[in-house]
Amino acid sequence: MKAVQVPKPGGSFEIVERPTPQPGRGQVRIKVEACGICHSDALVKEGLWQGVQYPRVPGHEIAGRIDAIGADVTLWRPGQRVGVGWHGGHCFECDPCRRGDFVNCQKEKITAISFDGGYAEYVIVPAEAVAAMPDDLPSDQAGPLLCAGITVFNALRNSGARAGDLVAVQGIGGLGHLGIQFARNMGFRTVAIGRGSDKQALATKLGAHHYIDTSAGSPTAALQKLGGAKVILSTAPDAKSMSAVFDGLGPRGKLLVVGADMQPLAINPLQFIQGSKAIQGWASGTAKDSEDTLQFSALSGVRPMIEKYPLEKAAEAYEQMISGRARFRVVLTMG
Repeated sequence: MKAVQVPKPGGSFEIVERPTPQPGRGQVRIKVEACGICHSDALVKEGLWQGVQYPRVPGHEIAGRIDAIGADVTLWRPGQRVGVGWHGGHCFECDPCRRGDFVNCQKEKITAISFDGGYAEYVIVPAEAVAAMPDDLPSDQAGPLLCAGITVFNALRNSGARAGDLVAVQGIGGLGHLGIQFARNMGFRTVAIGRGSDKQALATKLGAHHYIDTSAGSPTAALQKLGGAKVILSTAPDAKSMSAVFDGLGPRGKLLVVGADMQPLAINPLQFIQGSKAIQGWASGTAKDSEDTLQFSALSGVRPMIEKYPLEKAAEAYEQMISGRARFRVVLTMG
């Protein structure tokens, strides 16, 4: 099979020929049709995740068909359309797993970090990491939904917001452009928060009822004028911007963080106490959560905006993503 691998931390992508792998016990082999390129792929590319064994094939937004199954696999069969996201499996034995909290497994496997990912024609994954994919959802559209999509969908549906509540999505990028669509289709009064008046038309097209331009004035004042947000979904990986919108929450409102930043938030205790406000982080989800995301997207018409590249141009596609030029998700296609 053809694969694109990273030979060492910080190394350049290599197109290589490898023997097609065989699934072991409890594993399936997927013939990859499309694989999204995510910013988190930099963890493999640049060696930012401790313990990754090289060479390694990146890619954790995998869409395709099951090609073969290993021993003891009963749920899946060859020919099924499936997807695989960030969560690559769990141990079933640690305390979180025994409570059914698989995404917080103490021995969690991560696709393309614990094992080779989807920048390849075939991939082997644990059976519990597989999500069924609706027949009417194209593979190139499904790929980004398995990371960016599940992250915002799963966060919003577990946020505590109810239909009719004011929900703001901060950032109109790879995560945010999906978050706006999901929020609108979940019945929330949806506010998009971005920088610059040029984004308003896109925000409206995606389904936002209101647009707040942070360059035109205080986003917190604008949110309070609308009644205060029940939830602010922070998708932009910028702690300063997250901190700047916190006071836009209404009573018992929640800042829901999915954009990863290493810098601290600048929010003081009094801001929490006034209005009984909260902050919560949210990881992506399990394979079943991915399945729910795909089904909801197929049902509601939520789709990522993508740029497609063939597998052979993985290096060019990755550069388009990491440079920020992509609008909004980049997807590798096979064949």
